[in-house]
Amino acid sequence: MPDAHGEARETQGVVVEALPNALYRVELADGNRPRIVAHIADSLGLLRVLPGDEVCVEIAGLDASRARIVRRCK
Repeated sequence: MPDAHGEARETQGVVVEALPNALYRVELADGNRPRIVAHIADSLGLLRVLPGDEVCVEIAGLDASRARIVRRCK
C-alpha cells in the first residue's frame, strides 16, 4: 500500500520478540535495518505470529523503524 510520503517496500524478516499491545520486534533479512517494530495488518487480525516465524513486512517511506506484517512467508 503506498504511503502519502512515498512507496512502501516489502521485505522478509523473522519475528524475534513479541512485545505488549500486539507489537513484534522483527529482524530483517535484507540487513538494511537490523531490527524494527511491526504490527499485524488490519485485514489479518486473526493471524497468529510467534517468535521464530518468518514474515513479510511492509515498511512505509515515512518512518523506516516501523512496519506492518502483511503475511507469513514460507
